[in-house]
Amino acid sequence: MSALDELAADDLHDLAAAATLDRTALLIAARNRIDAELARTVRHAELIQAPEHDGLTSMASWLRGHCRLSSRAAGQLVRNGRALERLRAVAARCAAGAVSGDQVSVLAPVLRPDYLTAAAEQDVDLDEVDDTLAEVAATRPHDDLGQVVQHYLARLDPDGPEPDPTEGRSLTIAKHSDGSVSLRGELDAVGGEKLQAALESYVQADRPAGDDRSRAQRQGDALVQLCDVALASGQLPILRTVKPQLLVTIPMADLIAPSPGPAAAKTGFGAQLSAARARWIACDGGVTRIVIGPDGQPLDLGRTHRVVPPHLRRAVEHRDRHCVFTGCSAPSHWCDVHHLVEWQFDGETSLDNSGLLCERHHTKVHHGFRIERDTAGRWHSYRPDGTEILTPEPFW
Repeated sequence: MSALDELAADDLHDLAAAATLDRTALLIAARNRIDAELARTVRHAELIQAPEHDGLTSMASWLRGHCRLSSRAAGQLVRNGRALERLRAVAARCAAGAVSGDQVSVLAPVLRPDYLTAAAEQDVDLDEVDDTLAEVAATRPHDDLGQVVQHYLARLDPDGPEPDPTEGRSLTIAKHSDGSVSLRGELDAVGGEKLQAALESYVQADRPAGDDRSRAQRQGDALVQLCDVALASGQLPILRTVKPQLLVTIPMADLIAPSPGPAAAKTGFGAQLSAARARWIACDGGVTRIVIGPDGQPLDLGRTHRVVPPHLRRAVEHRDRHCVFTGCSAPSHWCDVHHLVEWQFDGETSLDNSGLLCERHHTKVHHGFRIERDTAGRWHSYRPDGTEILTPEPFW
């Protein structure tokens, strides 16, 4: 601690470029040595069940609760301790400051029980593997280490079945209160290669002079452009009787007014946009006027159409926004347009006789449940016994 105090007291402004780089390399080596000792200590604490002393069952939970580490960091530290206990050559390089904790986490899968079993069945000398991995980790770039590890693991089962690529693919879209989204996903090697090839075509095709966007910004723009082209092509699957497209709803007064108009428009997925941005979108988009009344677009189609046409669906989505069954807020793109009075019972295909229902609740209303809309525009849901489904009142 005293050595760290001395380092923190140094005036970095007195250091030249070369000395600053030397200091950086020295600190990284020191950090690697500390990481090695930390992993060794965590492993020892795990073996003697030290967390029980503080009433906890695992080192991961102790690290989260007492040292405020994230679940990911705590788990990685525990796994690194186990790996260094078995990979002696790698542990020696770590203790010397030549291998980092991140590199150890890349090596850890080598010790998975299934891979250890496969190595034993093929008489693989794990000590030799340990020496090779330690040398690669200490002397070659980080990406090379991952490739070497994957090459070794693949050779343990060269004739095994190829995994289903869909098992390695996932995408999570988290929407924030301002309508922006965060993406988090995983792709298999082939899927990742396809995505990179598609994005790179747009990244390289759009590099104007003076472009100061970061690589991440260019890739984000490329992803949006890829979606633009797919939507404009008209080749995407039909979504609830309508071609998928960017949908924005804005009052006519805000559309034609010159003022910015914050939060004047709403997208199909619920994001709030300013009137200025909605007008920008409308520059190269189609504009549909929805007027509820006898002088507007004919929304009442009588008995001539059983299937709800696109313009009527738009009007129903605009009015209902989401599934109207009590307690459900499934978005409109998950919903069907339901005839309140069914077609076979002379129900008309009209706005007044329509309501949005998700698949689950659409099934429910065809098996005894019922929905209706009162004169004030509020929806009500009823059980098969006729009692209304009510949401509980707040207790505060």
